[in-house]
Amino acid sequence: MQRLLSTKPVRISVLLTAVFLSATLQASAQQGGAEQSVMARLAPRSLLLDAVAIDGLAVVVGERGHILRSEDGGESWQQAAVPTRATLTSVHFYDRQLGWAVGHDQVILRTRDGGRSWQLLFAAPELESPLLDIWFADPFHGFAVGAYGRLLETLDGGDSWNARRLGEDDFHLNQIVDTGERLYLAAEAGAAYRSDDGGATWEFLETPYEGSFFGALPLESDSLLLFGLRGHLFRSDDGGERWTELASGTNATLTGGLRLADGRIVVGGLAGVLLVSEDGGYTFASYQLEDRQGLAALIQVADGTVLGFGESGVRKLLLPTPSARQ
Repeated sequence: MQRLLSTKPVRISVLLTAVFLSATLQASAQQGGAEQSVMARLAPRSLLLDAVAIDGLAVVVGERGHILRSEDGGESWQQAAVPTRATLTSVHFYDRQLGWAVGHDQVILRTRDGGRSWQLLFAAPELESPLLDIWFADPFHGFAVGAYGRLLETLDGGDSWNARRLGEDDFHLNQIVDTGERLYLAAEAGAAYRSDDGGATWEFLETPYEGSFFGALPLESDSLLLFGLRGHLFRSDDGGERWTELASGTNATLTGGLRLADGRIVVGGLAGVLLVSEDGGYTFASYQLEDRQGLAALIQVADGTVLGFGESGVRKLLLPTPSARQ
């Protein structure tokens, strides 16, 4: 495993997997909906768990209800006032103005002004299970997923939500992704699900692993990566019917993936691990940030810069150039 330098190394170590696995509440039922996030000068250095980049805008979410936005490629960040102090785990934008975020206390938020302000749509802290991801097909139809098999669906942009179940299992549903034709869910206990009809029905996918999958990354056509605990990384080229385990070169938990504009694929994880593929996701070279600070999410901004988010907040990642690959 090769070492990589990165910028802005700060903050104490926090076990990122606890965010995905823990159903511990960050606030009480009454407090979650009434309190405002604390405006903090060092919010860009706090624990940040998911991010999105769209049309020159970057938005990131994390602990204590922190939501940050940047319009200059991550050079500067502005913190938004948010009506919760719950840890936020995921953010999704349909376009540059309309977006949603979810987190602990089953908090669901919406913005209509590019992340400058947020409205609390839903919260159910009494259920003691966090939401872990959110995805919308259009401005009205979306899903939020989370711990203990929690699957919520909205048909009105988030004003109301209906609970659904995938079956008898109550596996944590960690991430939902789309390929344009299909939806996939990455879950715990080696579980994965696929929908061919926009989420109306879901098919359980057999995988050769019994540990948790924290992320999925769609590739070309029917190809998909699944990744999770102890560096386990799998690829399917037939929509999840068959899986091949790939050598990751690490035992660190893998948490986030990204396809770069130049075609390379990057997967990040705990202990500052970065996996880089130059052949479309068939093989990966393993690298590690010098400070070993864990990564939860990755985005690429307009100028090609890759930003990582995790234990040390926001950081620019200095990835190896294609010619530097061993």
